Amino acid sequence: MKLNPEMHLLDPLSQDLKKAATRNAFGAALADIGGLDQNAIAMSSDVAGSVQVGKFADKYPDRFFNVGVAEQNLAAVAAGLAYSGKTVFIGAFGIFSPGRNWEQVRTTICYANANVKMEGSHTGISTGEDGATHQALEDIALTRCLPNMTVISPCDYNEAYKAVFAAWKTPGPFYIRCTRCAIPTFTTQQTPFVLGKLNLLSEGSDIAIVAMGDTTHESLLAASILEKDGISCAVANMHTLSSPDTAALEKLARQCGTIMTVEDHQVNGGLGSAVCESLAEAYPARVRRLGMKMEFGETGSGDALMKKYGLEREGIAAAAREEIALKKKK
Repeated sequence: MKLNPEMHLLDPLSQDLKKAATRNAFGAALADIGGLDQNAIAMSSDVAGSVQVGKFADKYPDRFFNVGVAEQNLAAVAAGLAYSGKTVFIGAFGIFSPGRNWEQVRTTICYANANVKMEGSHTGISTGEDGATHQALEDIALTRCLPNMTVISPCDYNEAYKAVFAAWKTPGPFYIRCTRCAIPTFTTQQTPFVLGKLNLLSEGSDIAIVAMGDTTHESLLAASILEKDGISCAVANMHTLSSPDTAALEKLARQCGTIMTVEDHQVNGGLGSAVCESLAEAYPARVRRLGMKMEFGETGSGDALMKKYGLEREGIAAAAREEIALKKKK
């Protein structure tokens, strides 16, 4: 596997990679921003500890508000504070925000282009034991369709930290998708993070994997497996879902012929849809979408569920082999 030196990555195959949930990065970044910006406010819906907003609350209790188990109020009150000139960060479980408060997010935040930054935590089947009712698998579809909303799914702790700071520095609504489970941290402080810019992590020519969030590291491991089969696999991290990097996607499609998307989300409305929409207008190519095939998750460990639904390294590699075999038949 040929890593892109411009990405300044740690060895994704290393057993020494530290693991951390991206929700922890959201909390750490928010607490740091609180010390830099007296105008920053944090809010939650009785889950400040779980989504790590509590780190801000502990340091700056006079700038933290808990609205209780009322996500619709969470969005509306946050919008009102933003109208008054505040930069507002709200943290909740993704299944409830934007799941429960979508209309308030649409009308009070996005329609008004309010300066509200949303954290949706405990997303995807990797949430595991919380079960199907709490595994947000539609949150990207709900937010990606909203005007003015920037949607980010960070691939690890370092990228999530950078995403929060980017949201702070950029006016307007943001949705940052975070994990409950700890995932390997393989990017570094030197790894570039530019909103809307695709990060090419490894180079290849036979097939390109475009991943997001917690499936990104697994996609790199799948590329390593495929290399042993003589398959050259490019891997890219598409952290910004609301504004796909069409030029970079077209370049990958021309170079590899086939693109495979991998996401811990429904295949409709998420990463796969965003890639297909972009390429349809720029350079139509075959796209294989890996993700939840319009079904709900179930209760179990995050690792076991990712394996069952083919979203870990072996499942990703197997799907890539099928695509290579299909290409050879043509």
